[in-house]
Amino acid sequence: APTPPPPAPAPDVYQVNELDYSLFGDHTAPEVVLGESGWVWQRSGVSVGGTQYAHGVTVNGRSSVVIQLNRQCARYEAMAGVDDLTMGLGAVRFSVFGGDGTRLWQSAVVRGNDPAVPVGVNVAGQERIRLVVEPEQPFGGAALADWAESRISCR
Repeated sequence: APTPPPPAPAPDVYQVNELDYSLFGDHTAPEVVLGESGWVWQRSGVSVGGTQYAHGVTVNGRSSVVIQLNRQCARYEAMAGVDDLTMGLGAVRFSVFGGDGTRLWQSAVVRGNDPAVPVGVNVAGQERIRLVVEPEQPFGGAALADWAESRISCR
């Protein structure tokens, strides 16, 4: 009987809270693009809807974070929600865009104290992705939004 092929190697998983910035990185792994991204707080220990998450990134209620993938990646995953530091205030919508500007995923409106919503996006073939948060109301950008457990799986 023929020998079965070996199993595929496990993907490399990159936590977004540990990514280098493009100015300082070596361009072999995903990096946050300075100059094209807003304020990003790379954290351990974030809380959304009363649930604690081990890590994530916190951004303003109106934000855009560009990540240059620098390799073949397959999936972006996170738990998205309004950070408990905002004490129940704020209502935002989360989106993930591909490098060509195509929206790959969008949440419904998420309000303060709501549980985080799961994000699972196929990013195969993308050179970069953009994580966007938009406030529900024109002046609602004061909320802090979390991409908790935010990670990218690559080969």
